[in-house]
Amino acid sequence: MPEQANKETPSARPFTGLVVVELGHSVAAPFAGQILGELGARVIKIEKPGGDDARKWGPPFVDGASSIFQALNRNKESVVCDLRSPQERAGLKQFIAENADVVLQNLRPGQVSKLGLDADSLASLNPRLIYCNMGSFGHAGPLADKPGYDPLMQAFGGIMSTTGHPGNASVRVGPSIIDMGTGMWAVIGILSALHERQLTGRGRTVDVSLFETAACWVSLLASQYLISGEVPTKQGSGASSIVPYKAYATQDGGEIVVAAGSDGLFQRLVNELGRPEWASDPRYIDNPSRVANQAALYRMLDEIFMAGTVEHWVARMDEAGIPCSPVQNIAQMLAHPQTAALDLLQRIPGTDMKFLGLPLSFDRRRPTPVGAPPALGEHTECLFKNMERTET
Repeated sequence: MPEQANKETPSARPFTGLVVVELGHSVAAPFAGQILGELGARVIKIEKPGGDDARKWGPPFVDGASSIFQALNRNKESVVCDLRSPQERAGLKQFIAENADVVLQNLRPGQVSKLGLDADSLASLNPRLIYCNMGSFGHAGPLADKPGYDPLMQAFGGIMSTTGHPGNASVRVGPSIIDMGTGMWAVIGILSALHERQLTGRGRTVDVSLFETAACWVSLLASQYLISGEVPTKQGSGASSIVPYKAYATQDGGEIVVAAGSDGLFQRLVNELGRPEWASDPRYIDNPSRVANQAALYRMLDEIFMAGTVEHWVARMDEAGIPCSPVQNIAQMLAHPQTAALDLLQRIPGTDMKFLGLPLSFDRRRPTPVGAPPALGEHTECLFKNMERTET
């Protein structure tokens, strides 16, 4: 079990004492488990004999496991359990019945039912159990039994159809927003069920899915379609309903995003650019007019911003009070003083590894990692020491 960090205040780990069993792999369930673990829960990650496939998703690798696995599985215990073995499965069920507050699972659709590890089976042994299903397409419908991954849901959920530049191929959003978003929704559902359990004494089954998360992320675009009947399309770095609101190439080969998201900000922008007359031009006088005439406006703005460097324009926009940002790469973001000021980059105790911490704080203190990602099966015998097991 991870050693508690000495400098943490109890308020920074509100889930201390909570026991979570993660029947998870890849990204979604491990991310949910990691959030709960970082907030103080004891998280037991159940792995097949060969380990979570994400251990091999590299390079790069650290201590024999990929950086992706390492980034999603700190503050956990690894228990190898061959779910095909009746004896090992029985031992796991016994542990859940006697100890678990929460079970997370994102196994292939239908697998937990075949194994007797589904919500109904485990709730009959532990009525206080919070059980979270993390499916692909959801718990009902013609695709309920179909497996899925993040890029498939970006495609199926409409995200890729609106990502990229007009006339070009559809593009996957770089970060795993579906997997990680589903992990976040899982935690929200689990917290709600835990709160209700305090009132009723009984557990709940929480259902989240990759598809439902994808649908949620396009909810603003969907609302536009449902009202206008116009199917949203690719907008490059811009937005379909706000102008000017996009990235501009600069003289030094960089890019700057300028977000003049109101008429007042547009007035400031054109004043700063020496084009005050644009604010009273009927084509640009308000946001709906700018949206209708964005092609002409963007051509002029593109030309202006190309005449200076990123540093030049950021300084001018900041001075004028116009929201802007340079387009940074990951290395630049990690090295920025703002990242350091927020203590976002966390070192794993006892290692040289650093990862981004949770994007939240309690009383301005960010929960910090208390244990490195586990080696495969590192805690197996500790968990099952009093239970019969078959050799794996």
